[in-house]
Amino acid sequence: MNAPNAPSIAVAGTSDYALTDAQFNRIRELVREHTGIALSEAKRQLVYGRLVRRLRALKLESFGEYVALLERDMESELEEFTNAITTNLTSFFREPHHFEYLASDVLPRIAAADTGARRIRLWCCAASTGEEPYSIAIVLRESQQLLHGYDIKLLATDLDSAVLATGSSGVYDAERLKTVSGARVAKFFQKGSGALIDRFRVQDELRKLITFKQLNLMHDWPVRGPFDVIFCRNVVIYFDKETQRALFARMAALQRPGDILFLGHSESLYRVSDKYDLIGKTIYRRNAS
Repeated sequence: MNAPNAPSIAVAGTSDYALTDAQFNRIRELVREHTGIALSEAKRQLVYGRLVRRLRALKLESFGEYVALLERDMESELEEFTNAITTNLTSFFREPHHFEYLASDVLPRIAAADTGARRIRLWCCAASTGEEPYSIAIVLRESQQLLHGYDIKLLATDLDSAVLATGSSGVYDAERLKTVSGARVAKFFQKGSGALIDRFRVQDELRKLITFKQLNLMHDWPVRGPFDVIFCRNVVIYFDKETQRALFARMAALQRPGDILFLGHSESLYRVSDKYDLIGKTIYRRNAS
């Protein structure tokens, strides 16, 4: 597969490994196939830095051996491979206007409609280490008087099993809570003691709203819907347009006219989906089409 004289790259201090063009391109193909992420040439150093740890952990001598392993037995390495490649940048109440809109418009509108179902379903499809779903859960709990008697469930999914484990545990360093008000920290987090004095655990009243599950957006979705609200933020920026179109067609099938979709600050449905109308800054409403 790889010619002996193929161009290669090695990072300073790690010259024991070389990544040829052919190997990098095949890795890009596998990433695209299994995660939907389209990696540019500019991501070569990132891929090298993240996967070289897998080579060391597996005691492999070259990227050629690692690519051969992926080709031969992808299932055994898929989880570690995807965990290594994916990026998980998040924080509590990131892009706060979405949470404000959820509290001031979406939830009151659902309560006012009161169709009799008294059921609310939300999906956070890039949960990462849990800050986003817990931020949503805080808004839900702060609206509990308005939503009294409602059956509320929040599904939090991610491709990366390692970050999901952090989210499920609900334990965070004090540094991670800088974007949470003191009043919210006092109400919704329990401060640790002793060796855990600088750590906080999410209160059970939030945890019981959320189900954390591993899910690959490129594979089958074992979810039923319909979802009143979907948070799909800072995910599709890594996907090509064809993948985005397929993804949002599937999401639209899980939402009814009037349901809400939140995207990340650099994302848009322009020329991607005609199933949603833009109603605010990266806020979309499912239309009747």
